[in-house]
Amino acid sequence: MANNKRELFLKRRMRVRNKIKATSHGRLRLSVHRSSKNISVQLIDDVKGVTVASASSLEKDLGVVGKNNVEASTKVGAAIAERAKKAGVEECYFDRGGFLFHGKIKALADAAREGGLKF
Repeated sequence: MANNKRELFLKRRMRVRNKIKATSHGRLRLSVHRSSKNISVQLIDDVKGVTVASASSLEKDLGVVGKNNVEASTKVGAAIAERAKKAGVEECYFDRGGFLFHGKIKALADAAREGGLKF
């Protein structure tokens, strides 16, 4: 039985990823990673094995370098939506990894939806 935080996180991440793979049918995957200091997101084509677009709070043009709060997540979500539109992507699947859909992850997803991404 998994009883430490890391094992629970990995178990949750695999459960989410396997559900996405079972229902994806060739759609792109919007993968989120959150650390203690930054948040980043990638739009990944798993069939070709390439990253189509990405955004991170480490980028200086977003103005939130080194921040990991709801405001930074909102800006990163808006940036990935804009870059996905430039790449011609409208629909994708949201892969939250092992992170709970709450707070910063939810803010990123809402901003991406407002920017035009459908998931």
